[in-house]
Amino acid sequence: MTSTPNGPLHGVRVLDLTSMVSGPTTTLMLADQGADVIKVENPKGGDHTRSVSTKRNGLSASFVNNNRNKRSLTLNLKDPRAVEIFKNLTRDADIVVQNFRPGVADRIGVGYEALKEVNPALIYVSIAGFGDTGPYAQKPVYDPLVQALSGLTTVQGGADEHRPRLVRTILPDKLTGYAASQAVTAALFHRERTGGKTDGEGQHIKLSMFDTVVSFLWGSDMGAHTFVGDELPRETAQSFIDLIYETQQGFISVAVQSNKEWSGLCRAFNKPEWLEDPRFATAALRGKNIDLRLEMTQEVLLTDTAENWLQRLEAEDVPCAPVLTRTQVIRHPQAEANETVVEIDHPVAGRLRQAQPAPRFSKSPTSFRLPAPLLGADSHQILGHIGLSDAEIEQLASDGVTSLGSIEGTGA
Repeated sequence: MTSTPNGPLHGVRVLDLTSMVSGPTTTLMLADQGADVIKVENPKGGDHTRSVSTKRNGLSASFVNNNRNKRSLTLNLKDPRAVEIFKNLTRDADIVVQNFRPGVADRIGVGYEALKEVNPALIYVSIAGFGDTGPYAQKPVYDPLVQALSGLTTVQGGADEHRPRLVRTILPDKLTGYAASQAVTAALFHRERTGGKTDGEGQHIKLSMFDTVVSFLWGSDMGAHTFVGDELPRETAQSFIDLIYETQQGFISVAVQSNKEWSGLCRAFNKPEWLEDPRFATAALRGKNIDLRLEMTQEVLLTDTAENWLQRLEAEDVPCAPVLTRTQVIRHPQAEANETVVEIDHPVAGRLRQAQPAPRFSKSPTSFRLPAPLLGADSHQILGHIGLSDAEIEQLASDGVTSLGSIEGTGA
C-alpha cells in the first residue's frame, strides 16, 4: 500500500456492521476517501464474503475487493459485553452503518435509538432489502429478488409480454452502496452546518435496495407512468435489437441520435441513399422505424471487420466503441490512460489488481492505505485504544466475545 495525501474524509470514523455487498460497498467508498472504517464482524467466520470462491491464500477476491482500507474488529454482539464495547466505540464515531434484517439491530442493542443516547451527533445508516416496514420487510433478500420486484427485470426484458431478464451483475447491491455513501456525506455536511461533531445534528438515514432501484429507473424507464391519468397499461420496447452489432471479425456498438450523427453513419457506410429515405428523414421517424434501421445497420456491418468499421465511423465522428471482454478492458488504451486499474500488494493474498475509485480529487486524493484485513486483525489495537488492558482483551478472546487476527481467521 502506498502512502498518499489524506482523502477528503480523513478524520471521520465509521463503525461498519455490514456484510455481503451493499453495506461493504458503502463503507469502501468512505474508506477510499480517507475515513477510518472499523469493520465489526462476528468472531465465528465474519463477513460471509470471506468464504466465497475465487480465493488465494485464504482470502476471497470478493472480500479483498470490497474491504480494503478497513480495520477488522471482531465482536460477538449476542454477548452484552460486546454491545457495551460497541457503545463505547460509538462515543467517538461519526457514522454507523448496518444492513441487518429490519429490527435486528434494535433487538441486540445497537439500533439508532440506543446509540444516539451515547452520541447525539451520530449519523446512523440502515440499509434494508425491501424496506423497514411493509409486507416484504422481513423477507430474506438477495440482489435478483430486488431486480424482480423493482421492475428492473422487465425493463431488461424489453416489454411486459416478453420474458424478464436479470442484469448480469448485482446492480441493486452496488447501486445501493453508492446511494448510501452519498447520503452519508450529505448528512456529514448537514451536521457541520448545525454545529459540527460536538453540537451538530446527527440523524438516522434509512434506505432500501428496492427504493434505490426504483428511483434509479425512474429518470429513463418510467415515462409511461409519469403523467398521472395518462399511464400506459403495458410497456412496449422501442426495439428488441440491442445496439451491439456483429462484424466479420468481432463485435462493436454504434449509436446515433442526431441528424449530424445519422449523416456521418450514412457516409461511413457509403449509403447516401439512406439520407433520402423518407422513413429516416427525422429523429422521430428514425425512432419509429428503429427495427428496420437497425437491421439495415447490422447487414452493412457484416461486410467488414470491427477494426475497419471503427476507423471509418470514428473518421465521421459517429459514436462507436469495440465490445471488449473483461480481460481486454483492463488492457485497453483508455483504461491505461485513465489509470483505471492499478496493481497493489497484499501481505497475505499477494499481488492484486484493483479498480481505482472513480472520483479523482485534486486537493485530497483517495488512496490505497490498508489491505483488506484478516478477521480480527485489529481487535487488540482497537480494544486497547478504548482502555482495555491486555489481560482483559485476552479474557474476552478466551470467552469468544472477540477474536485476535490470524491467517486461520480468513478461512484458509
